[in-house]
Formats: sequence, structure tokens, C-alpha cells
Amino acid sequence: MPVCAQCGTDNPDIAKFCLACGAPLAEPAPVQEVRKVVTIVFSDLKGSTSMGERLDSEAVREVMSRYFDTMRAELERHGGVVEKYIGDAVMAVFGLPKLHEDDAVRAVRAAFGMQRALAELNDELDRRWGVRLANRTGVNTGEVVSGDPSSGQRLVTGDTVNVAARLEQAAGEQEVLLGDLTYRLVRDAVEVEPVEPLELKGKAERVPAYRLISVAETGEGWSRRSDAPMVGREAELERLLSTFEEAVAERACRLVTVVGDAGVGKSRLNDEFIQRIGARAEVLRGRCLSYGEGITFWPLVEAVRKAAAIREDDPPEAALAKLTALVGEGSSDVVDRVASAIGLGSEQFSLEELFWGTRKFFELLARERPLLVLFDDIHWAEPTFLDLIEHLLASVEDAPLLLLCPTRHELLEQRPDWAERPGSARIVLQPLTGTDMETIVGNLLGEAGIAENVRERIVAAADGNPLFVEQMLSMLVDNEFLRFADGRWSAASDLADLTVPPTIQALLAARLDSLTPDERAVVEPASVIGHVFAELAVEALVDEPARPKVPGHLSDLARKQLVQRDLSAIDEERFRFNHLLIRDAAYRGLLKRARATFHERFVGWADRVNRERGRETEYEEILGYHLEQAYRYLSELGPIDDHGRELGKDGSRRLASAGRRAFERGDVTAAVNLVSRAVELLPDDDVDRLELLPDHGEALLQAGRFAEAKTVLDETIAAAERAGLSGLRAKAVLVRLLVQLRVEAPANWHEQVLREAADAIEIFEQAGDEAGLTKAWRLLTWAHGTACRYGDAAQAAQRAFEHACRAGDKRQQSRSATAYPMAALLGPTPVDEAIARTEQLVEQVSGDRSAEALVLGQLAGLRALEGSFDAARSDIARAYAILEDLGLH
Repeated sequence: MPVCAQCGTDNPDIAKFCLACGAPLAEPAPVQEVRKVVTIVFSDLKGSTSMGERLDSEAVREVMSRYFDTMRAELERHGGVVEKYIGDAVMAVFGLPKLHEDDAVRAVRAAFGMQRALAELNDELDRRWGVRLANRTGVNTGEVVSGDPSSGQRLVTGDTVNVAARLEQAAGEQEVLLGDLTYRLVRDAVEVEPVEPLELKGKAERVPAYRLISVAETGEGWSRRSDAPMVGREAELERLLSTFEEAVAERACRLVTVVGDAGVGKSRLNDEFIQRIGARAEVLRGRCLSYGEGITFWPLVEAVRKAAAIREDDPPEAALAKLTALVGEGSSDVVDRVASAIGLGSEQFSLEELFWGTRKFFELLARERPLLVLFDDIHWAEPTFLDLIEHLLASVEDAPLLLLCPTRHELLEQRPDWAERPGSARIVLQPLTGTDMETIVGNLLGEAGIAENVRERIVAAADGNPLFVEQMLSMLVDNEFLRFADGRWSAASDLADLTVPPTIQALLAARLDSLTPDERAVVEPASVIGHVFAELAVEALVDEPARPKVPGHLSDLARKQLVQRDLSAIDEERFRFNHLLIRDAAYRGLLKRARATFHERFVGWADRVNRERGRETEYEEILGYHLEQAYRYLSELGPIDDHGRELGKDGSRRLASAGRRAFERGDVTAAVNLVSRAVELLPDDDVDRLELLPDHGEALLQAGRFAEAKTVLDETIAAAERAGLSGLRAKAVLVRLLVQLRVEAPANWHEQVLREAADAIEIFEQAGDEAGLTKAWRLLTWAHGTACRYGDAAQAAQRAFEHACRAGDKRQQSRSATAYPMAALLGPTPVDEAIARTEQLVEQVSGDRSAEALVLGQLAGLRALEGSFDAARSDIARAYAILEDLGLH
């Protein structure tokens, strides 16, 4: 009989989906016994025999059915799995099919909730049958052996189960008794009364127990040392310092990539380096996000905000004013391009222009004072952003700039030749030696009171990773196994038998397990926001009653070294996780439904804040990611309902918008990623999804992924024909013809283009679709050009440019503008007419300097035909200067 891994319901053998929650049922798998710590709730009715004497058997059946349904609902509401019914007793397990950090708290709250639910149920039973029920409950935590829940063999065995049953038998009417380990796991969340140690059948010694009074919200934290000197990285530090001195002395750009595993000490080395150079350099920081692909320029956003002191609540005009004041009134071109890159400007520029503006921005700052720019976690950087870093290294002139880029080894797998250009260096952090690790333990706790065998175990488990040591010792302090008193650390108990977690995941999960429920209720939503999070954002994510306590709990978490205040924030209280791995562990501890809820709540909060600041589109990639995650988790939990579909549509809309902007600036990699994700969030037959497919196909085409583009466009054409969507079909057909041109155009390709473009133009004109008309005339430009019909090509390019202007599509304006003078140069257009029109185009594309250079080059050819050779040489010189300045020579 298949058992649902999501809700624990038994299902018939023929079922493919759970009859209770709709989740897909796993295929039968070989039984695997597992050993884990779980919490057992054992509850039994008291006095049910007398009820059977008073009521008819059918009535008794109805009463018991209502009772079991109510108890099961309360248990499952808190994440428990009902193991079995034994007569009038209910046994549930918290920790199956998977463990949660707060399983003991869930179990106690469920037991307490069962009492309240029974009180409400009794009112109903009294009205209908004149009876009231009473139960008693035992809750116990400990190790059990269990079969694999997904296989149906979920029977748990062990002394923990027996003690839970004995506690239930020892409890009084409407009473909950907690075992000792259960109480120790939930002591900060409950109010209890100790009872006399119990003599339980089968136990040689009396068993401590506690009577549950209420589940209360409490929080307690223990302070500890957090300052310790850097150990074992002196050589790496000296290399960073010497590279900085080289950049300053030569007034040049240098790139240092610090490579190492998570927790090995990259951040500690960088912090020590920044502290060592002190006030000699301006320091800017930007981090690459792990939110998913497509968020290209976020590190630049953070760096520019820091440099210009732009606050989160600054309206766009105020932010632009600060940026202008920093760069200078005479550098409006730089301001425009940097503003566009970071989402402050509405005007779109090509990647070459954005790269140029970024380079000029950093050059201006570095010429005033040596500049250190730290781009953190570049293993998550988009390819375009990595290209920007390499562009800065190759192009910055007469400016002392050091680019410091910490990364994990994954970057070198993606780009094996990274940091091999002149002016770049790579520092690989190896695990620390055993001696260095022992020094770290001594620095953190001191020599006194530390058993040598415990030190050896910690060092062995850490395997050269300082984060392992730091978090293990933090856990020991939090659990009061180590105490600081009278100026020294001492062991509060025998640590010789301490079990060291084998992996950092287990270590951080155990670390987070030690938090109170209130603290977990803060750290978990914070983990959904990301590595850095605003206090106000966390308050918006938690339930209303808990919001006033968030600042205090964040302070508790800071004292526990899980988070720290972000001192770079200039306008609001922000925190960052001490290590990204802590954030990851906290996030993994969340139920998928809770993750979905917090992702959705964060978007709601961010939308409100951004509307107030007039910056609705600045965070579309990030907010689209959060909605995407909410949708994904809900879809994994069962069939998507109307609310889930709305989340998907909203996420798709934002990702698609961000993808189009990426496409407009020529960031094809990001465009493909963003638009493809937008498509995946919508049902196959959704009209919005179909409308996105031509954009998806065009992005794939520009990325050189021709086979995938063909597949997407063929699907679009077929779907449009079935649905009678002529405009959609026309868009897809036009892109499909371009794919054919790039791969293997059929012999009648030119005739197809003329026919399909004519049909498309008629459709787009009726719909007033200027963007569609632009693409139709652009395709005709290609077709006439490949057929050497340059007069027709020039006219088509002119029409494409006019429609692109009406559509406000600067990218297509530039493309059409560069096509016209080429066709005019090669075709029958009179030279004086072609020169006059091309001179106009030079002015019209002046915002896109790569296009300007191409038009100037063609203008030079036209002037040469006219015999104006000096003017032609001047145009060529201007074009070459622009291309050289953009790094395209």
C-alpha cells in the first residue's frame, strides 16, 4: 500500500497520485531502514468504554470518527505523520518522512493543540449526543529505527516509542507529559511543571517528566567572543598587498581572484586586507546573487550606490543627482550609461556602451583616490558580468584600480582560462594545516578547560576549514557545554563523548536546531530574502504578532554569531548572515510551502516599498525570481490552484520584462535565461505564454542556439494556427525565416520572405503593431540585401527605422540605421541623397556609439564616392576613435 511522502496518507496500490493531497506517489523502492531522532506523540482516550454502554454502536462509530479526524488534522497541521491507531489511541511521528529542526516543538504544539481542538469538539459532541471526551498524551524524543516512509514500511521501533506510551499512561485526564529530552529541546518555547520522576514499566530507573502548561514564546541567547586574529594566510595577504602597491605605482588596473571552498577563509582574508590598506584606498563592494541566473549587473548596482551614497528610499531623480554630483557635470554620458546599467535610467544602451560607461566611472573615481572594488561570489556572476570584469582589466588606463573577486572553484570549471590575462593573479586558498586549526581553536576559546581529545576531534572534523571550527564551537557555547567565567573558558561537562557532525551541512543544521522557535521564525524568513536582508523586510514576512520582537531576535542572532549588522548600509537597518552557508542551511530547514509563502510575502513587501520610492522596475529580475520559487515549491506540493497560477503569471510577467530589457541592451545570454524561465511558469495553452515564444525563439537565435530556436518557433507557429492567432503566427514565421538564413536557407527562401513579410505587414498595420512592422521591414532588408537588390534594401531599412522610432525600440533603430548606408553605398541611391540621409542617421544614433561608428564608416565610403576624401578620412578617424574607446578596435 503506497504511502504519500508529503502527507503520510495510505493509498490503494493502483493509485498514482495521493488521494488526500494530490501529490505524485513515488514508485515502490527497496526498503531502507534509517536511524534518526524523532518525536513521538502518543494519545489515548480515557473513559471511552462507558460511552459505549450509553450510545448505539453506530453513534459511537460517528463520535470516534469525528474524534480521530480532529486529532489527525491537528497532528498533520503541525507536520506530524499518523503512524497508527491502536484501539482508542493515536500514535504520530514528527521527523518522518524527513527531519525538521523543530520537530520536538511541532510535536508539543500539536499535543497542546489536540487539547484545545478536543475542547471545541466536545461542544459539538455534547449538543448532538450528550457526551464529552477526555484524553491524555505523552510526548517523547529519542532515536528510533524506521523503514523508508516512501516504501510504506514506516514502522518505527525503539525505546523512544515505548516511553511515549508509558508517559501517556502516567498522564492525568486532559494532561500532556513531556519526556526529558523533549523538554530540553523545547524548554524556551513552553511553560511546564516538573513532576516526580516516574516509575515506568520496563525502565530500570525513574524517568524525568514535565507537565505541559502552555506553549509560550520565549527567547534566550548567550554572548561569546567573536574577535580572533587571522591564521595561516600571511603569504596570501602579502600577495594581495603587493598587487595593490603595483596597481598604485603603475596607475593601472589589476585583478586578483581569490579561489576557495565555502568557509575556507576568503572573506576573512579580504577583510584583513581591507583593514591593512586602511584609508589609502576607497573601497566599494558588490555581490553576485544566488537568486538564479539573469541578474546581470547587481554587483555594479551595490558598488555604485555605495560610491554615490544612494539610499534605498531615494527617488530616481535624487539618486541620479547624487550620481551626477559624484561623477561631475561634464560627464553626462558616463552618468547616462551607468544609470542605465543599474536600473535608474529609462534609456537603453548596448553592452559596449554600458561597459564603456562603467570603465569611465571607475577611472574617474580611481584618479581621485586609489580604488578597490570587491565583487564577491563571482561564481554566481552572469557571463556578461564576467565579461565586464575582463573588459575593465583590459581597458582601464591611468587609474589605480584593484578588482578583488572571491569565488568558489565552480568559476574555474565554467571559465578555465579565467584570470590568466596580463595584470591578473589567482590566489587559491588551500585547507589550513592541523597546527593552524589548533591555533584557531585556541584563539576562539583559549587553552584552559579544553580537553585535548575534543580539540583533536574538532580539528579532524573541520578538515582545514575555519568555518567548521567556528560553528562547532559556537554550538558548544550555545548549548552551555562550554562556559566563560572568571576570564576563561571551561568545560561545563565531559566533552570526551561529543559527537562531531561529519559535514558542514549537518553542523549548520545542528547549529540552527539550537535556536528558539522565535529566533527560527526570524532567521528562516531572512534566509528567503538572501545573504543580506533588511530588518523591515523580515518584519513584513513574519506574522503580525511577532513583528515587534524582530529587532530583539535579530540582536540575539547577532550575539549568537549567526548574523551581523551590515555596516555598509547607509539608510536602513540591514543584516547579513555571517556565512552564506548558514543562510543555505536555514533555507533548507524550511518546508516548501513555507518557502513559497515567504517568497510571495517578500514580493508583496518589495512592491509596496518600490512604489513608494518610484522604482517599480528596478528589481524585476529579483522579484521575478522570488515569484518563480514560490510557484515551483507549490507545484512540487501538488496540483497548482488558481492562486499558484496567478503567482506563476506574475513571475512570468516580471521575468519576461527583464528579459526584454536584457535583449535590448544586447545581453543575449541573460535574455535567453530570463525569457525561457518566464515561459516555463505558464501553462502550455496560456495566451501569454504563446506571445512570449517568438521572443524566446529570437533570443535563442541571437545566442546561436539555432536548433532550439527552430523547435520553439515551430511550436509557436503550430499553436498559433490552431488558435487562429494570425499576429502571433506572423511574428514567429518572421523569426523562423531568420533561423533558416543562419542555418540552411531553402532555394526559395527569398520568395518565402517576400510573401510572408507582405502578409505580416498587412496584419501588423491593422493591429497598429509598430514593433512587428519594424521586424518585418528588417527581414525584408536582409532578403533584398542577400539578393543584391540594394535599392529595395535601402528603402526597407528606411521603413524599418521609421517604425522602430515609433515603437521606441532603440536597438532596432540602431540596426536599421546601420543597414541603410550599406545598402545605399552598394545600390543605385544617388550619392548626395545617401550622404544627406546618412548624416541625419549619425545624429539620430548618437546615443549608441557602436552604431554611430558603423554609420560613420559607411558615410566615409559615400563621401569617397563623391570625391570628398578629406571628409571621408575624418569620418573614418572618428569611427576608429569610437571603436577604440569602446574596446572594439
